[in-house]
Amino acid sequence: MSRVRVLPDPGHLPALDRSFVIDRPALRLGADRPPPRILLLYGSLRQRSFSRLCVEEAARLLQLFGAETRIFDPSDLPLPDQTAGDDHPAVHELRELSMWSEGHVWCSPERHGQITGVMKAQIDHLPLSMGGMRPTQGRTLAVMQVSAGSQSFNSVNTLRLLGRWMRMFTIPNQSSVAMAYKEFGDDDRMRPSSYYDRIVDVMEELVRFTVLTRPHAAELVDRYSEQKEIGLRLAREDHAATAIAMQVD
Repeated sequence: MSRVRVLPDPGHLPALDRSFVIDRPALRLGADRPPPRILLLYGSLRQRSFSRLCVEEAARLLQLFGAETRIFDPSDLPLPDQTAGDDHPAVHELRELSMWSEGHVWCSPERHGQITGVMKAQIDHLPLSMGGMRPTQGRTLAVMQVSAGSQSFNSVNTLRLLGRWMRMFTIPNQSSVAMAYKEFGDDDRMRPSSYYDRIVDVMEELVRFTVLTRPHAAELVDRYSEQKEIGLRLAREDHAATAIAMQVD
């Protein structure tokens, strides 16, 4: 069972004025083919989740801008440490999707002035290091939040902190949608507004930064401490191999 959500009406963008749109906004910054690979996470399990609806609007825009998108459905994701060894299909799929990605979009509701537990659980299931692979390091990140009340930036500020901790390149722009229930029609599509226009701006910027950093991603995260750790590990392995060879002789 795949936990990648099917994006409804991917080419239908009723709130977008296409006369002002650059379809491939990163084209002058580098090679935007193959398409940048973007993983999108949302932070609510409600049937009508406004963080999910915002993520879907973002995914449609990203596809218009030349990216390939995957939206992860966290509905059966266990709590961190709930499953021994994190051996759960949802955890495995989330980590595989992050390894596949070049950039992320994180969108959380604000609850009690902070991100939700659903959002934090997804991030907590992404280790800094996993068998020598790094599911988040060097990837770009765009942060968004939805609020039931007046505009706030508590959730996006926390998501920025987490992105820095996960060694991601969080882009400067961000989106905070106030009174989100007023911003969507009965068809679950976002109405034209300055909030929608900001999401367009954020997705344009994410594609640009992803393409800009793509050729240098490995170099940008080449760290002394990690090289030293690898060197020490290799030294130990070489020492063990020498000892085994001596026993065989």
